Amino acid sequence: MLVYATDATITEEIKAGVSVVDFYADWCGPCKMIAPILEQLGEERQDFKIVKIDVDANQQSAVQYGVRNIPTLLIVKDGVEIHRQVGFVPKPKLVELINSSL
Repeated sequence: MLVYATDATITEEIKAGVSVVDFYADWCGPCKMIAPILEQLGEERQDFKIVKIDVDANQQSAVQYGVRNIPTLLIVKDGVEIHRQVGFVPKPKLVELINSSL
C-alpha cells in the first residue's frame, strides 16, 4: 500500500505496523529513480506500508525527523524509526532492509 502523508497526517500513518517513509522532492533526480521501485513494492507486498512525504510541502516533518538530504527512507515499526537510508538504493537492497525489519 502506498499513501501520501503531510505534516498533519504523518504520525497517524506510521503509528502501527511497519512503514517505509520516503522523504522526497519532485525536483530530486535520485528521488525520481527510487519512486517506481517504491510504487512496485507497494503493489507487490501488503506486509508494510509505503508513506511518501514531499519535503518542500511538508518542511515541519523533515525537520522533526532530521532529514537533511533526499531521498531519505525511514523504516518505522509502530511509530519508532528502526533504520534510515539516505540516497538511492537498488530494489534488492531495499527489499533486504525491509525484510530484516519485519
